[in-house]
Formats: sequence, structure tokens, C-alpha cells
Amino acid sequence: MLDIRWARPGDEASILRLVKGLAVYERAPDAVQATQESLAATLFGDNPQVFAFLAEIDGRPVGLALWFLTYSTWTGRPSLYLEDLFVEEDMRGRGIARALFRRLAQETKARGCPRMDWAVLDWNVDAMAFYKRLGGSKQTGWDPWRIEGAALDRLADNPG
Repeated sequence: MLDIRWARPGDEASILRLVKGLAVYERAPDAVQATQESLAATLFGDNPQVFAFLAEIDGRPVGLALWFLTYSTWTGRPSLYLEDLFVEEDMRGRGIARALFRRLAQETKARGCPRMDWAVLDWNVDAMAFYKRLGGSKQTGWDPWRIEGAALDRLADNPG
């Protein structure tokens, strides 16, 4: 039986396993730097800013939706941002991702958020088709940007 529940302390190993599965799926198997300890601190510390739902089948975690809140000055309200959605390969096609999205939609509404946002890799056409079936739409006009590593260090350390 499928159950969607809040992640809780003690789930760190399962969450990390699912995050690593997502990294493999996204063709970046060596990119995960998270540890069980870092997940415990960010998800279950004194002031968590990141949250997760786990999808379980017969008590075994098989899917993950990890999210946090952002803020829109235009709406004047927070929005839910889905960072990661993943279902184990052998569990796909059973409605698990849809159930996770439904739970995310419920949380979005419960928090008074006007929208839910996420990103999808440009080659992941299966995910895009799934999101369209849910009623999602591709946003245009904004390109994602990032600063990290040595460039971030230079910027943080350079007063001029």
C-alpha cells in the first residue's frame, strides 16, 4: 500500500539513497555531496528550512519530494519550490510521483502559497510530459543563473 508521509529523523539514510538515485538518473552520479549528517541538520535541526515527503510502499521508502519555501515580492507571499522529485525506477508507473505532487499541492495550499515552482532538465522529456499532464506549464523569459566554487569565494572575499 502506498503512503505519502513527512520525512522524520531516522529517514536520513533513505533520503540520501533516493538523492543518489536521482543523481544517477540525472547523469551526475558523483555530484552528491550531502551526507546523512547534513540532511539531519537541514531537515530536522532547530530551524529547518528544507522539508521532504517520502513515498512508501509497504513501509519501504521508494520516492522523495524535497522542497522549501521561496518568496515572490510580486505576490507578496511565499511559494513552494520543489527541489527534488524522484521515484525508484522499478516503482515508476504506479502513480507514486502523482501522489507526491498531490501532497505537494495540498501543502502549497495549506501554507497559502499561490504557486509551486520547479525546474526540469532540458533533456527530460518524460518528466515534461508528466508535468504537462498534471497541469504544469513551462515558464519562459527567465534563465537560471548560478555562482559557486572559486567564483563565489572571490566574490565573497573581494570588497571592491
